[in-house]
Amino acid sequence: MTEFKSGLAPSILMMIDYFEALGNSRKTHELNLRSIDRFCAANYPEADTLSKEMVLGWLEEQHSGVAGKATTIRQLGKYLRAIGRDAYILYDEYMTYRSNFSAYIFTDDELSRLFKSVDGIKATNDEPFLPDIAPVLYRLIYTCGLRPNEGRELKRSNINFSTGEVFITETKHKKERLVVMSNDMLSLCREYDKRREVFARGSEYFFPSWEGGPFRNNQTGYYFRECWARANKTVSKDELPGVRVYDLRHRFASAVLNRWLDTGQPLGAKLPYLRAYMGHNSLSETAYYIHLLPENLVKSAGIDWDAFSEIVPEVILWEE
Repeated sequence: MTEFKSGLAPSILMMIDYFEALGNSRKTHELNLRSIDRFCAANYPEADTLSKEMVLGWLEEQHSGVAGKATTIRQLGKYLRAIGRDAYILYDEYMTYRSNFSAYIFTDDELSRLFKSVDGIKATNDEPFLPDIAPVLYRLIYTCGLRPNEGRELKRSNINFSTGEVFITETKHKKERLVVMSNDMLSLCREYDKRREVFARGSEYFFPSWEGGPFRNNQTGYYFRECWARANKTVSKDELPGVRVYDLRHRFASAVLNRWLDTGQPLGAKLPYLRAYMGHNSLSETAYYIHLLPENLVKSAGIDWDAFSEIVPEVILWEE
């Protein structure tokens, strides 16, 4: 693993240890902090403080996930100030202004076409067992409402093939939890596991990469977008909505809420259950999904919209 080399390296390492001690996953900011360290080592090798020029300079080089990266460098500035160092703290408005991500909720037809495309995926030189892995990985993320990294980093030993229980670890905020697969998903996983025993017996990961570690994050997103494009060949690239694997989790949550609305369930009383199942840190993260429901459903359900608006933050940052 690459070492931290900039003048800020000691402080960055202390910040990572500090956040981990608070119960956060070490990986929450580590990747972005390594990028910041490389930028500072190359452009400000002696600096042990964080200037406005350094902050904005690094952000200008980022081309994706800017909101999350802005959060990291803002946290770094706040940490440096807290330990008595001079540091520029990025203003809140920057993250709101630069955040260009909004959840995309697949329709039933879109979801059907997407998974048909996933089922037709071909093997590649880098991922010869992709046709075995992709249909199960993406369906597990969707049907269990998992974060993408929770699916691709799932260890085989954390799956109970008798009951369908899945123990989710290494999660955001370190909120370990149990989720239960549907019978159809369990059957699919059992069949996949038989094939997996042939090509990945020595790996602890249920969805291994060719190198032996977990299926790679960038590949998970890349193949997902490729399948989405093939599922919508009649739509021009400029008009095709951008999607992420995380949108499967969004669709799961919205589908649960719609089902509760259809059966007349009180959403306010049900939200804590969905929060626990999805591993949200706060109720506001779960209540966010109410804002994604069609307006006519929300009104017909008699939801106290003002009450929910009070607990839903203006900007929600979703991890990949």
